Amino acid sequence: MTEAPQRPVLAETAEPPGSLWSRMKADPQYAPEHLALEAVRRLGPEAAEWTRLTRADHPELTPDQLADLAIKRFTTLARISGAAAGATGLPGAVLDVGVLAWNQARMVLHVAAAYDHDPTAPERATDLLVLQRVHKAAQTARLALGVAAGRERASRLLGEATARPLSGAMVRLGVKLAGMAGVQSAKKIFAKMIPGAAVVLGTWANSAATKNLAVRTRELYRRD
Repeated sequence: MTEAPQRPVLAETAEPPGSLWSRMKADPQYAPEHLALEAVRRLGPEAAEWTRLTRADHPELTPDQLADLAIKRFTTLARISGAAAGATGLPGAVLDVGVLAWNQARMVLHVAAAYDHDPTAPERATDLLVLQRVHKAAQTARLALGVAAGRERASRLLGEATARPLSGAMVRLGVKLAGMAGVQSAKKIFAKMIPGAAVVLGTWANSAATKNLAVRTRELYRRD
């Protein structure tokens, strides 16, 4: 069993930045694409640096062992996220799946770096959308990313887009992020709003989805 290095330590659960939440709420149809683009920009350098420092401190670790460390850490963070969310209604449920999708993206980028794939490369955003089953093929993922990037540039030029009515936008955003995070049924997410069921369901769903994603991620980057 691989011993976790004493340094560098991966940060605790991080939430998507506020600017990303604003874009996703205003444009929920392309929320996964906005998240993937922002994840590569913000989290790619973190993954590259973590891998560099870990290898410097522990040159004996194999790519598989480095990937194990990242997967173990982010699976744990997924469980924490699921347990922390709960009886806070719809906003809490959407926050939970947003945090989960964001930290799953961190895991994918760290595993990519462990297998010597540049986590800051634009192609990683395509990988994220395919691995998280937002799109079935890389070509359609690239097209969607191009649309999302264009909409992002337009919103910056014209000012922030006016968000849709909050309740409707939050529902659409929650469904999109739930799909990205691997929670296939929206009912599982919104069931978190039921007192007593929230913690158990959130912990189980987040952990299972992240483990499944880890298997797909390792298979992709190990063979490339």
